Amino acid sequence: MNDYGLRGVLERIDPPDEEVERSARRHLDRLTKPIGSLGFLEEIAAMYCRMTGTDAPKLGKKRIYTFAADHGVVDEGVTCYSKEVTRQMVLNMVAGGAGVNVLSKHTGVEAVVVDIGVDYDFPETPGLIGKKVRHGTDNMAKGPAMSEAEALRAVEVGIELAQCAYQDGVTLLGTGEMGIGNTTPSSALLAALLPCDVEEATGRGAGIGDAMLRHKIDVIGRALRVNRARLTDPLGALAAVGGLEIAGIVGLCIGGAAHRIPVVVDGFISTAGALVACKTCERVKEYLFFSHLSQERGHALLLERVGARPILDLGMRLGEGTGAALAMGIVEGAVKVYNQMATFEGAGVTGERRE
Repeated sequence: MNDYGLRGVLERIDPPDEEVERSARRHLDRLTKPIGSLGFLEEIAAMYCRMTGTDAPKLGKKRIYTFAADHGVVDEGVTCYSKEVTRQMVLNMVAGGAGVNVLSKHTGVEAVVVDIGVDYDFPETPGLIGKKVRHGTDNMAKGPAMSEAEALRAVEVGIELAQCAYQDGVTLLGTGEMGIGNTTPSSALLAALLPCDVEEATGRGAGIGDAMLRHKIDVIGRALRVNRARLTDPLGALAAVGGLEIAGIVGLCIGGAAHRIPVVVDGFISTAGALVACKTCERVKEYLFFSHLSQERGHALLLERVGARPILDLGMRLGEGTGAALAMGIVEGAVKVYNQMATFEGAGVTGERRE
């Protein structure tokens, strides 16, 4: 794979500033509250400082990129929806009618849809960024989903969008996706890269029954066997059994890390993309928040293996960026507590703390 450009971006990802984090934690301990009484909210604030490299963090724009693409493996009957729904849902998102639109508006997040691989040619539409690499992937049960060059191009789309966000003053990014059938490649990536058994990695997606779940597991097993020789590195696995929207998320995670913009990862499919990014460069994980625990079967295992604590657990499994939108509001709240809450000294609150 010609990854010279990608390699250059990876080399720009610095380790987080541990001294900044220590300074941030000292500040949190001076706020007018018992030490640690805001729990994980304090951890989030300290993480945000570490990621952004300053103990005087700033809040700017918040933006979610929802990457949309189709999947050839849908031809195997792994989902109860047809791929035309991808196109229909993209139009719904652009019109503001999807879950991610509602929750993004609620938390003050800009929601942007990216056509990175839908099997349909959209006219120029406000709110839709056209970055199509190809019209969906091939059937991964019969061969590679895409070429390595196409996978790299899709990753570079995500990196480019992170760069655009940096230039626009975005200080918190979120991932989202739309693609009928995309829990199947996500489960395949999980099985290949963790690694784990296909059964552990595979869930019901949009709500399939027992018979279709068994069939889905069989299809993923076939895809992994057919593409065994291509699963030797993260980007090779992404090309073989991944998806274009997953590749875009990989790039967004990498690009965010390179620009020290924290990235809030949505649910199962987005976390599969984050896994590829972290396997490509371990330092990427230090710039990621994981928004929520999905109901999708493999998500808890995936979060456990990458050592990540989700911010929320609401039983969600919609995708689109819905979990990221909610969690971004919590990250913003944590930073506001850090910046706006009075210290003991500033508020004139005295008294000895007793153990």
